[in-house]
Amino acid sequence: MIKKAPLAAINHKGIALPSDVLRLNFNENALGMPPSAKQAIADHINLAFRYPDEYRRKLISKLATRHNVTESQISMGNGSSENIRSVVQMLNTKALSQGLKFQVIIPTPTFHFAELYASLLNIPVVRVPLISDDFAIDLETMQCIADKFDGISLFYLVNPNNPTSTIIKSKKLQKCIKDAPDNHYFLLDEAYGDYVRDPGFTSGIDLIKQQLSDNIIVTRTFSKLYAMAGLRVGYAISNALTVKSLESFMSLDNTNLAGALAASAALDDTEFRDYALQSNNEARLIVENALDELGLRYLDSQACFVLHEITTEVPLYQSRMAEHNILVGREFLPIRGYNRVSLGTPEQMQKFVTTLKLFRDKNWL
Repeated sequence: MIKKAPLAAINHKGIALPSDVLRLNFNENALGMPPSAKQAIADHINLAFRYPDEYRRKLISKLATRHNVTESQISMGNGSSENIRSVVQMLNTKALSQGLKFQVIIPTPTFHFAELYASLLNIPVVRVPLISDDFAIDLETMQCIADKFDGISLFYLVNPNNPTSTIIKSKKLQKCIKDAPDNHYFLLDEAYGDYVRDPGFTSGIDLIKQQLSDNIIVTRTFSKLYAMAGLRVGYAISNALTVKSLESFMSLDNTNLAGALAASAALDDTEFRDYALQSNNEARLIVENALDELGLRYLDSQACFVLHEITTEVPLYQSRMAEHNILVGREFLPIRGYNRVSLGTPEQMQKFVTTLKLFRDKNWL
């Protein structure tokens, strides 16, 4: 039996929170780490004075087996954020060495790390708004922008996207990649890939194995489904030559001992994985049923959060939710009139929907 972890009592700024605050704002797994992962750390705590190389190698081997790729196709990261940074740096260096221009093309809104790292290096970032009627990523417009650019273009595609929780359909993504010239690269951020239920989704890892293109890099993380956001364990998968180039921009020993041990144990813990997915689906249905009852639109969630309609400004809605001890997502411009809520446990989401209905009674929603 999986035991549920208590809510954390410290917010991201280190400020103590009341024990009954629901943290539904950072897409963390409220179940906490798998018990097997905690035990793996406890069993090896006496090895903390050693460097993590041995257990890092074991994790790479386990990931290679899981994804049916070679170990040379995997690059570990201090969270997948480091992998994202390494891709931006690698392509920027490649462009500079060849005397070419380089740009990063992103949908907006999306997860901001690729844009952040590009901006730090003064790399142009082209933002393409989501399609207004269904908030889908506008691949066609992104492709047109890249086609007109005389240099290297990196498509940064979070799939499922954050904050919309929607996916890029497989046929559309494959066509975009297959039709792309050699100077177009695709960074597919699949932080939420483990949650996808839609059969129309194909992981970029499968496209790499199919050798659809040499210019695909996929990033994944243990921060979401496996509840290890604080341990910072992520990885990238690509072809061996690309991974070798990426490794030139990675920090040494970037997977700590505790993270490597916990991640390895979690990969073997199918009971926790199944339980976490079941819990997430139950929580999602609780939220969706309440939104249907209230007549509020929401997007089909393929992740661990739901983007849903609200009838007030996001900052005011956030403030009112906080007054009821619930933290919800920030504003994701240019989307207006919607809020992102992370999916906690089913019990936590019952409290959330009770508060939603209270807001309706108060004409706040």
